[in-house]
Amino acid sequence: MLIYTTLAAVVVAIVYGVMLYNNLVDIKHSVSQAWSNIDILLKQRHDELPKLVETCKQYMGFEQETLKQVISARSQVAAARETGNINALGSAENMLRAGLGNLFAVVEDYPELKASEKFQHLQARITGLENSIADRREYYNEAVKINNVRIEQFPDVIVASWFKFKPRDLLVFADSEKQDVNISKLFG
Repeated sequence: MLIYTTLAAVVVAIVYGVMLYNNLVDIKHSVSQAWSNIDILLKQRHDELPKLVETCKQYMGFEQETLKQVISARSQVAAARETGNINALGSAENMLRAGLGNLFAVVEDYPELKASEKFQHLQARITGLENSIADRREYYNEAVKINNVRIEQFPDVIVASWFKFKPRDLLVFADSEKQDVNISKLFG
């Protein structure tokens, strides 16, 4: 009888361990899927930005510094995206958002550019991508939180350490991204 009880306990422990492992794998893949969703949007925006810059160049001959800022930040976002460096991506995103904000503010001084159908389309497309990235960032951060909590909770921590499940980094933007925008300053 003791053998059957011990055997049953071992089988229950193994089944429970397998269930924990499978759940951790599912969570890990949810984080990867959430990152993939952000990555797709970042690539789409990366592809749209040169079109926006080229359109602006046609009208804004002497505002090269603003355009250079956007191009430089775009390159940094691409590099961070390709390496999967979440912390560098957060910093590069801050620079890109600031550059785009400056660009859209400067456009106010160019009525022909502002009225251009091509510019309006690109501005709307990039703004839409920005909103989608913000939504996907929230989903990604929630998936990361679930992953990080689960691999630290008992008894999941035992399975997680055996199979080397790692915590993931949140995609965080600077505090300036969270503050209200001073519209009068932008269009001053």
